[in-house]
Amino acid sequence: MTHVHIIGGGLAGLSAAVDVIGRAGVTIYEAGPACGGRARSYYDKALGARIDNGNHLLLSANKATFRYLGLIGAEKTLTGPGAPLFPWFDLSANLGWTLKLSKGRVPFWAFARNRRVPGMKLSELAMLGRILKAGPDATVSEYLGDGMMSQRLLEPFAISALNTPVKTASAALLGAIMRETLALGGAACCPWYPAEGLSESFVDPAIAHIMRLQGEVRCGTRVSGVDVTQGRVTGLRIGNETIALGPEDKVVFAAPSPVARTVLEAHLPGFEAPDAYESIINVHYRLPGPVQARGMLNKVGFVGLVGGVAEWVYLKGEILSVTVSAANRYADRDNDELIATIWSEIRQAVGPVLVETLPVAVPPVRLVCEKRATFAATPAQDRLRPQARTALENLALAGDWTQTGFPSTIEGAIRSGSEAIRALGL
Repeated sequence: MTHVHIIGGGLAGLSAAVDVIGRAGVTIYEAGPACGGRARSYYDKALGARIDNGNHLLLSANKATFRYLGLIGAEKTLTGPGAPLFPWFDLSANLGWTLKLSKGRVPFWAFARNRRVPGMKLSELAMLGRILKAGPDATVSEYLGDGMMSQRLLEPFAISALNTPVKTASAALLGAIMRETLALGGAACCPWYPAEGLSESFVDPAIAHIMRLQGEVRCGTRVSGVDVTQGRVTGLRIGNETIALGPEDKVVFAAPSPVARTVLEAHLPGFEAPDAYESIINVHYRLPGPVQARGMLNKVGFVGLVGGVAEWVYLKGEILSVTVSAANRYADRDNDELIATIWSEIRQAVGPVLVETLPVAVPPVRLVCEKRATFAATPAQDRLRPQARTALENLALAGDWTQTGFPSTIEGAIRSGSEAIRALGL
């Protein structure tokens, strides 16, 4: 029987395993103590609470993600408003509104003042069509204007989706996302996120599914090298041990791109992978009790911010969790100062619609900075992304850094796992 050895237990590796487990034996080798990569949950002793290492917002158009959740029986672990609703708050103008997209392709939302971006002009809609046609060398900033639709929607959307400043971010990658979301209408843009945590939705059910079907998950197991003979991977090196691979065995390399460079460059002449990265900061504030909101924020569970440092605020029980994308720009800022600044932004934007009064003093907090959260989604870095298929007969690549056509997202990672299995002919 074919056996698939998967190096890396992030969402790309888990996706590959879930895709093939019914047709082949599977072993996952994860270097860390737990699977999930950059999309996992853990108990934080300082906060005394379980938190996600990052916040991720899914859209109803993410077909690969929902297929994956269906296969592992976790599709009901997500929550959301069930409609294309997005609350926003402009910190500089002290103004809140809700973007209410039309369900169909025709943007009727843009003609209703209570549904669109405040201050936007209808002529700004033309930017959407131009971005959809962007070439491979274009940057997002080339397509943005100085109107409110750019400032209050397209720029923050681009930064959060690409995790890269708009001056250097690939317009083609933004267009790829828009082609499967905004261009299809609001029915493709309903927001979803884990009701409990990332691990509870994406990781734990996948591992349980894999093991139920006799797969093996080996955490704390770092593959430091591979043996190659006559165009095939014939062994995996783990410390002083070498795992010999048989003639029917396949390998999916789903570890991050820096690891791929270290392990694979010697065996794949001309191998290239992204080598520039952007960070993401997540800040989790622990309140004495669960947070309750009024109105739209209570219905949706999150709010997008513009005009400050914080970008997204999620209400998660007693935790107020904030995401800051493209965070390399804040590398020189003191963490305590960032924490205090973001807390003041939360109090301004979210405080008035909470049932409880937020304290002036910063509550117990945890700042998590993923320094290599994603590859920098620039045109140059996008060109370095390899395809799933490699020159080695039984080796395929997976990961959001491979050429998925998407930026570094959950949807891209999950797509890459399935594509790696197809590249192996399974």
